[in-house]
Amino acid sequence: MSSSDNPEENLETALAMVAEAAIAGSSLVLTPEVTNCVSNSRRHQRDVLHHEANDPTLAGLQDAAKAHGIWLSIGSLGLLTEDADGRFANRSFVITPLGQIAARYDKIHMFDVDVSAEETYRESDGYRPGEQAVTCKTDFGTLGLTVCYDVRFPHLHRALAQAGADILLVPAAFSYVTGAAHWEPLLRARAIETGCFVLACAQTGTHAGSGRKTHGHSMCVAPWGEVLLDAGTDPGVHFVDFDVAEVSKARGRVPSLTHDRDFKGP
Repeated sequence: MSSSDNPEENLETALAMVAEAAIAGSSLVLTPEVTNCVSNSRRHQRDVLHHEANDPTLAGLQDAAKAHGIWLSIGSLGLLTEDADGRFANRSFVITPLGQIAARYDKIHMFDVDVSAEETYRESDGYRPGEQAVTCKTDFGTLGLTVCYDVRFPHLHRALAQAGADILLVPAAFSYVTGAAHWEPLLRARAIETGCFVLACAQTGTHAGSGRKTHGHSMCVAPWGEVLLDAGTDPGVHFVDFDVAEVSKARGRVPSLTHDRDFKGP
């Protein structure tokens, strides 16, 4: 997707794309980070975002999952919270084919970086970090939930895999500059290290209302590190078939998840 700063427009787009994926036979559909709103303005976000209990994007996508009988990963939504400092939540959801919330995850690692003199981010100014790692059992395997900048923290993904995850979700709105240099190698590394499939649904292009530019290239990476899908930079619906049995095969060949050792120092 190339979400704007208008949640109503983004929901309409997301619902059409979910329907397209479901009608074509998808059993799991994924949307990117901040599906509902890409904005650099905290004031604008306070005006257009909602609390989880009355968020129209969440409700609309829950209804869509139920109507189509699919599992749906909502990469994340920007949501209002009751925090005293007014910061938002960057919250990911897994929705069942009955439209119920099976899991929710608040992004743990905040993107506070200075990519260049012209491109700086202070995600923690507007969003408060989560504290809980989350897995979710589904009909086809166990999901491990992460969001975007989390991909740079391999210990989180290792913990998810050791807790039973077969598939790691990395929805993102990745920086155009860092994405070109790091996106694919980071996703491949997380897959290889854990023996998991990595599904990374991404925002792409220049975003209306904010002018922010994201890298795109939604990807599916296999447990042995092969890129099974690179969706490029155009918004749209992309499909990939994979067999979760490949997880046990990869881990059988290199069982590194069972080879941890305590060490001292440095």
